[in-house]
Amino acid sequence: METRRDFLRTTLITTAAASVSEAARAAPARIPSTDRMGILVDTTACVGCRSCEAACKRAHDYPNEPTADNSTIPARRRPGHDSLTVVNEYPGPERPPRPTYVKVQCMHCDFPGCESACIVGAISKKESGPVLWDGDKCIGCRYCMVACPFQIPSFEYEKALKPEIEKCDFCIRRIDDGNVPACVEVCPMEALAYGRRASLIEVAREKIRNNPDRYNDHIYGEFEAGGTSWMYLAKAEFKELEFPELGRDPMPGTSESIQHGIFAYFVPPVSLYALLGGLMWITKKRKEAEEMAE
Repeated sequence: METRRDFLRTTLITTAAASVSEAARAAPARIPSTDRMGILVDTTACVGCRSCEAACKRAHDYPNEPTADNSTIPARRRPGHDSLTVVNEYPGPERPPRPTYVKVQCMHCDFPGCESACIVGAISKKESGPVLWDGDKCIGCRYCMVACPFQIPSFEYEKALKPEIEKCDFCIRRIDDGNVPACVEVCPMEALAYGRRASLIEVAREKIRNNPDRYNDHIYGEFEAGGTSWMYLAKAEFKELEFPELGRDPMPGTSESIQHGIFAYFVPPVSLYALLGGLMWITKKRKEAEEMAE
């Protein structure tokens, strides 16, 4: 009897390990394209006109365009289901202080935490730069909202039948048509620059080198969380502008390959739970038998 139990336990362990091993091989590491695009935001040039907000709403057929007036900027807004980008105002480091305006939207990370967390592959990072959401695959689990270090994805809680995850899509339709993102096109101060990410980093470094009194020597997004497609320049420290303090390591955890592989091969987690549960049951029965034998 003991031999049979040992055999079953060994079989369960081997099967579970093989499933996980196969899952891990199913999701190889992805290396971002060196030609991927990005946007550089120069907050020292932004005047808070909010034209980018209005242009974004027009480009995505959203109602209620905001007035281009920085006197009406509410405190500390986040993008939501009705606004894919917002502009916030912060006191500047000068004396007397000059306001610093910060445009907030999805950062389109090079190694997105939201993509890693999505168990059905509804969020994907394109080689050209954008991180996109696919409503046909989404099951509404909202793991992406928890995984995002920038607190960007928004869920349409007020829609009962077909809620969506809302976030900046990098104006992918405009880009596919040969245009630049709507916010970049409309900015009157040219505070937004669209181009190859590598080239934008060189532009940013040159700005810092030529104007050391104007810029903090830090390109936010160059390395944070493994790098992002949206990058920022500012005079103030970025923590004073409420940017999260992140290391250089990408946000996705080590479970990404296993998680994606399991679903890619249609191995439901419940089957793994059943295997592990069976193993626990056998171990328990064996322990009970040993105790009775004593």
